[in-house]
Amino acid sequence: MHALLDVVRVPEVGGQVSQAADLGDARDRELIHRIGLGEEEAFRGLFRRYSASAMALAQRVLRQPALAEETVQEAFLAVWKNPGSYDAGRGSVRAWLMSTVHHRAVDQVRREEAQRRRADQAVADVDVDGGDPAETVVDELGLPAEREAVRRALEDLPDEQRQVIELMYFRGMSQSRISEALGLPLGTVKSRTLLAMRRMRAGLGWLRS
Repeated sequence: MHALLDVVRVPEVGGQVSQAADLGDARDRELIHRIGLGEEEAFRGLFRRYSASAMALAQRVLRQPALAEETVQEAFLAVWKNPGSYDAGRGSVRAWLMSTVHHRAVDQVRREEAQRRRADQAVADVDVDGGDPAETVVDELGLPAEREAVRRALEDLPDEQRQVIELMYFRGMSQSRISEALGLPLGTVKSRTLLAMRRMRAGLGWLRS
């Protein structure tokens, strides 16, 4: 008898799950609509709902947290700029977002492979004195503790972020030129610069105290 009741109840539970999913989809579509009207709070709401899932997906593809963070930022920025690209007839907002992140992560893998082939040549083209930029900047600081802090902050950056900082600040290259030299989208160069500066500010915070 209990088994029979359990069987009878299954469709009811399934219906509740389906109803909850429908409500979630409707809420997501409303957020997309509001983003289209320029509402930043709606964008923040969508980011809070799906950024963790997007980050987990990007990390599975890229296996590098810094690149995954960069990819997720770019994907959500694309949503903010063009929410109208979502087509409700092709699936849920969540599926659309995850597909966007996945495609961008795969593209990032391909760009990184191509970028590695260009990187050595690009650095060689602008390397005037043959010295290490990190060595140059830390040598300009007088106190050993400060020199060591800057050295660690630079060395702790992911390679792709450190390279952009070196080319921009120590080699005098513009972001546009870096983009051309490394074969990267300009938005990617800007994103890497921002992430690198945030990491360095966090690492050197005690020097300002």
